[in-house]
Amino acid sequence: MRAVWYERTGPAAEVLIVGEQPMPEPGRGEVRVKLMASGVNPADCNRRGGIGYAMEAPIVIAHSDGAGVVDKLGPGVTRFREGDRVWLYNGQRNGRNLGTGAEYIALDADLVTPLPADVPFEAGACLGIPCMTAHRCVFAGGPVDGQWIVVTGGGGAVANYAIQLAKWGGARVVATVGRSQGWQREDALAAGADIVLDRGDENLAARIWAETDEVGAHRIVDVDFGGNIEWTKDAVAPNGTIAAYATKGNPVPPVPFQILMRKNITVQGVLLPTSPHATRRQAQADILGWLEAGPGLHRSVGPYPLDDTYLAHEAVEAGGKRGTVVVAPPL
Repeated sequence: MRAVWYERTGPAAEVLIVGEQPMPEPGRGEVRVKLMASGVNPADCNRRGGIGYAMEAPIVIAHSDGAGVVDKLGPGVTRFREGDRVWLYNGQRNGRNLGTGAEYIALDADLVTPLPADVPFEAGACLGIPCMTAHRCVFAGGPVDGQWIVVTGGGGAVANYAIQLAKWGGARVVATVGRSQGWQREDALAAGADIVLDRGDENLAARIWAETDEVGAHRIVDVDFGGNIEWTKDAVAPNGTIAAYATKGNPVPPVPFQILMRKNITVQGVLLPTSPHATRRQAQADILGWLEAGPGLHRSVGPYPLDDTYLAHEAVEAGGKRGTVVVAPPL
């Protein structure tokens, strides 16, 4: 099969190799998927670049997320049939070195979820890390019906799904976006945000309290814990939660413990691969239900041809992308 892999970490253009790899065979409890799209996430680029990760195997086929058609069933698999449309996650994660940057992948059927017929494969390839991370951030504390949820970086891939899932769950949503890129506001509103605020507002916490009728944020879904803590600590309501999946502004931020303690605030770090298995299964089920209720909004960039995967990685690393970057294996 055609695939893209690396044998050492480094810049995408220098270390990514495109060529032939053996066709995988599904083992017990596994399915083989003919991939139609492969999602490229920042974590994929960090792994390939050696940023926070060492080489995990002599050969690593890149990318965690993907979508395609079930091609072959391993022994013991009864949930799927050949020809089923599916999306998948954790293709290359936590000890798995053969990811979705290929024509085929064989992996545990537990990591695979049906993809409704009206959802394009490019959208399906966006549902792994971005959408499941969003689900964990929104629902880790239980139902959100009637709550106020603040989503920072509302134009980003995870944040955009967080807005949609929070609305699906019955919450009211305030999103923060950058002033310089108008499309972020457009995408936050298109995702269903009730209120969109400028993240550069010096009185952002006060604006959030005013917009929520002095209730504050029951839950904050945060793309930058260290960069935002100066105002999120004030915007979060007593007994609320800050669920953060990144900390770009300050990797080692000082934590205003007394303020958080006095308000009885929970600070929750979110990383999909190490999230409890039951919560990941719930996320898969809920995302399928959400998709079946309507196609949703899925922003993707590309698809890039598999032979140009290095360009897809560079697009992710350049920042400012509108959605998840997608690679398409040859048909």
